[in-house]
Amino acid sequence: MRIGVLALQGDFAEHIAMLRRIGVETREVRLPRELEGLDGLILPGGESTTIGKLAVAFGLMEPIRALAASGRPIWGTCAGMILLAREALDGMPGQPLLALMDITVVRNGFGRQVDSFEVDLEVPALGEPPFRGVFIRAPYVQRWGEGVEVLARLEEGPVVAVRQGNLLATAFHPELTDDERFHRYFLGLAG
Repeated sequence: MRIGVLALQGDFAEHIAMLRRIGVETREVRLPRELEGLDGLILPGGESTTIGKLAVAFGLMEPIRALAASGRPIWGTCAGMILLAREALDGMPGQPLLALMDITVVRNGFGRQVDSFEVDLEVPALGEPPFRGVFIRAPYVQRWGEGVEVLARLEEGPVVAVRQGNLLATAFHPELTDDERFHRYFLGLAG
């Protein structure tokens, strides 16, 4: 199995380290040709506007949409969740979105960088124990369509992890923990 990680900006190195730790072949993706032969793709956290603009500049938007249409899984974490969304309520004007998931996100849903936090999340798809969510200037899902499964929400209510078919999105950063379960869950979608 070979999983690509979009490596334009953000914490792609942490996803690559986690995947390698669990024995998965990885590839940094910066150009459309680097999507060829992948079994799945991760869109990492970072700055969503910057990642989107770079994806447009490098001609990656349509090839990523085609990858999703082919049935191969795509997982967006934090900024990656924003990129997958159909709509970002507080996005920058003209912010590029892949618009692959039937979700609307609040881009800086929990405030600024100084408002970052960690919390244990109940994620039934992963079983016990709770998953430690690392939220860094994170989005949350405000609206989701009928085909979207809610995987996790905070006790206070905001939805922070969703799945729609072969698409997965988390508002938090599983790659910044030692817990491999979300990465293994994603690999299950790929194989």
